[in-house]
Amino acid sequence: MSMSVTPAAINQLATDLAGHREKIEAAFVSVGGCLTEGASLLNKLIKLFDALPDALRGAEVEEATGHLEAVASRAATLSGAFAQERADLERLFEVVRAANLPIADLQRTIKMMGIVSINARVTAASIAEDTDDFDVFTTDIATLSESATRTLKEFSQVYRQLVVEVDAAVSQRNRFEGAHAHTLSDLAGRLTSTLRALENQRASAVDGSAETSRLSRQVVGQIGSAVMALQVGDATRQRLEHIEAGFEYLANVLSGEPVFDIDLKHEDRTGALAVIATLEQAQLAETARDFGVEVNDAERSLAALATDAETIMTRSRGQYGSDAGKSSSIASLSDQLRAAVSLLGNFEAERAKLEAVGAVVRRTVGILLGHVEAVQDIEANMRLVSLNAAVRCAQLGPRGASLTVIATQLRELTSETVAAAESAVDWLSQSAALADAFGATTAADGAARGGGLEQGATLALELLSGLDQKLAGALASLDTDGTRVIALLQMAANGLDGLGALSEAMDDIRMQIAGLAPEAPPAHADELAELIAGLRRLYTMEAERTVHDALFGPPEMSAAAPAADDAFDDFMIL
Repeated sequence: MSMSVTPAAINQLATDLAGHREKIEAAFVSVGGCLTEGASLLNKLIKLFDALPDALRGAEVEEATGHLEAVASRAATLSGAFAQERADLERLFEVVRAANLPIADLQRTIKMMGIVSINARVTAASIAEDTDDFDVFTTDIATLSESATRTLKEFSQVYRQLVVEVDAAVSQRNRFEGAHAHTLSDLAGRLTSTLRALENQRASAVDGSAETSRLSRQVVGQIGSAVMALQVGDATRQRLEHIEAGFEYLANVLSGEPVFDIDLKHEDRTGALAVIATLEQAQLAETARDFGVEVNDAERSLAALATDAETIMTRSRGQYGSDAGKSSSIASLSDQLRAAVSLLGNFEAERAKLEAVGAVVRRTVGILLGHVEAVQDIEANMRLVSLNAAVRCAQLGPRGASLTVIATQLRELTSETVAAAESAVDWLSQSAALADAFGATTAADGAARGGGLEQGATLALELLSGLDQKLAGALASLDTDGTRVIALLQMAANGLDGLGALSEAMDDIRMQIAGLAPEAPPAHADELAELIAGLRRLYTMEAERTVHDALFGPPEMSAAAPAADDAFDDFMIL
């Protein structure tokens, strides 16, 4: 054994080894911290996404779905109603226009009655006798004619306004339907697709969440296994500390100081150096080998963990997010429903306009029918006057012949007036009936239109918005915490980079120690046996005891037995 090696050189080797140990310890503490934080975040995400299926299949979604179905049903109803209303409106247009012909006939006959009344006055003036009686007749005829003319004038003005209103309604409806020709049918299809998408979302959420949770828990379990695997760092630390202690004992032997309170004789120092040097190089060789293998395994496991975590994040984004992966799929459903409600509102407003037209038609027709009744009353009075005039002319004989002709003309005109008035009444009554149909239709489904549908749709939007917030929150957490988990696992994997090279550094120190013991340790002297037993008592790792016993044999059962709690020495929690 060469005694040229100084205690200072040995101490320097111990210092170098301590530096490697500290690097290992710092690296593994950092990696353990990354894994612990990553597991915590991943567990948080698991709880968050575990709750999503219940949210998507809960009572709120059922209620929202019911409101969606109501909106879809309303769209289908409106689609059919609009077709019928268009036909009714066209019929109303035709009926109102058709009333123009009897009204024109009525205007013509009343105009002729005015002419005849003038002729009656002139003719009556030519009759010398009983002019007072004829003056009464002609005055009555003139008065009735003027009244009929005024009444018909008012009637015509109201009728023209009715035509304008109906024409405007038809034009408005044509413009609206031109812009929204297929809107309602398309809307019904979109809402059906929306309902189907929501149901598919709910179904896939249950299956997808179970799979996501399973994979996430698998990763959490793998993280736990990785944390346990990181005990190699603590095990290596303890083994290196014990080797450093062995170096200290080498320095003590070289300096002649006691070891384990054993005051070695000069002749035993060479043997002690051989014992310690041989033991420590064997321990260092085994430590470096175990560390290199286990560090490489840990690196591969951590790299796989990062990949698995990224797969889970991608799967979850696809499961709950939109195609862009930036918002929830519920948000797109809500957007569709908002558009549907807005569109239905436009159609309902258009129907309200039609109802208003119906009200105008009913009111206007009522006025017109009142005027027709007035004309009919005038016609009855005119018929009576003409009859009286004919009787009086018959009494006059030939002198009353001309006036008799006029009275006959009046009776004929009054008959024409009756026919025209009845025809006008018929068309106007049909108009009123059609207008009543508009009112009846809108009143029948007024509950659906009058706030019920809108309120239901608004509630559905609120419910879906609540779900959207939950999904958006989950996706936001996925983007932040999920990204953080992946980064932490990648940091953990990268944190072990280069540690494998420390095995070579340990081996270099081992080779330097090997030069101190060119020969095998001598046979056990009592002092050396006590030294060997003291060294064995330092160990906390079974691997250390295995190396030791391979060199010096197992200890006597009564001697140097491990402490009662040594069974726990191989376990450490980071």
